[in-house]
Amino acid sequence: MTLSALTRPENLLVLGATLLVGGLLLVPRLRHARLWRATVTPLASIIGSGFLVSGPLLANIAGHAAALIMAALCLGAYVIGAAIRFNIAHLEPLLARHAAPERIVRLEQASELALAGAYLISICFYIQLMAAFLLRGAGVEGVWIANMLATVVLAFLGITGLVRGFRRLELLEETSVGLKLAVIAGLLVGLIGYDVDLVLTGRWPDLELPDGIDFEHVRVALGSLLIVQGFETSRYIGHAYDAPTRVRSMRLAQWIATAIYVAFIVLATDLLDPTAPISETAIIDYAAVVAGVLPVLLLIGAVMAQFSAATADFLGTAGIITAHLRRVPERWLYPIIALAGIVLTWTTSVFEILAIASRAFAAYYLLQCVIAVLVARAQEGGAGHDARNAAFLAGAGLSAAVLVLGVPAH
Repeated sequence: MTLSALTRPENLLVLGATLLVGGLLLVPRLRHARLWRATVTPLASIIGSGFLVSGPLLANIAGHAAALIMAALCLGAYVIGAAIRFNIAHLEPLLARHAAPERIVRLEQASELALAGAYLISICFYIQLMAAFLLRGAGVEGVWIANMLATVVLAFLGITGLVRGFRRLELLEETSVGLKLAVIAGLLVGLIGYDVDLVLTGRWPDLELPDGIDFEHVRVALGSLLIVQGFETSRYIGHAYDAPTRVRSMRLAQWIATAIYVAFIVLATDLLDPTAPISETAIIDYAAVVAGVLPVLLLIGAVMAQFSAATADFLGTAGIITAHLRRVPERWLYPIIALAGIVLTWTTSVFEILAIASRAFAAYYLLQCVIAVLVARAQEGGAGHDARNAAFLAGAGLSAAVLVLGVPAH
């Protein structure tokens, strides 16, 4: 890109917003704040590859009403998150005292087994997708070289965790999340400028609603709930943060992610083509219309999104195992997870078995909502408990629908 093109108003607007938000996220007072550090892990996982495909995918389902579907997905995820937050506050103390009923313990073990498997597949998916974006940016193709790059990244995470521990991995995650959020800020501000220009110049298009949504669209919409999955990672960093901090951080991560996702869909509505093929890179093509500098920034953001999401699930997997193998030093788990990921990368098609991971996530959410209902009912009655239990049951019903009917969004 030439200097004259770079200094066009739309490019300066995008770059200014990106640098401003990036600078704010580097302020030591924020970076070292305990709540923000705890928020980074769930936020990294929620805003992963789903952000890239959410617009084209939901536009394909609901046309220019895509923002309504996204708002409903975020609301559903928040209800499920409420059940998991309840379990952090009320189930974990029971488990620590070995006072939980046997059936709840068994359900908890089953849910964590499903989640650990889903995380391992997701880690490989995110890293392979990151490798694909990097190689695409370099103009290089080939499964072998993509797997080699994924292997290097997985080995790096494993060795870093072994040598430097949880905090260093969290710092890597925090840095990549900061870069990702800065790029997203640039994209959103660029979209605002683009939309305002359309309105002022009378070029705002007529936004038509779809004629109807068939059952297959409903199934895809249910599967799309997993776009905003990842908030549950707060549950499995208990070795680093206390329960109140994790509850607050999960809630904050979901609020931030909801604001970003809904704002993005609303602002990009006029660009989305419901008839276009769904692609992970479609957002980059759309962004080129808004500002010439955005495709490069989004490529960087895409790489950071995959790396941060993989690191979040890396930490989550270690957290699950640590809860059951307390005698095994946590730092030794990181290279083991990395090795398992490397083996999975070279011996399977991660993209093909991703559907299994999606089902496993839905099963985990279902079991966590059921556990929340059982724990809540075992407690003494009180004001508001009926509404709370109804919300947990609604989360269970939604999770069951995703498990049985949902078509994985990825």
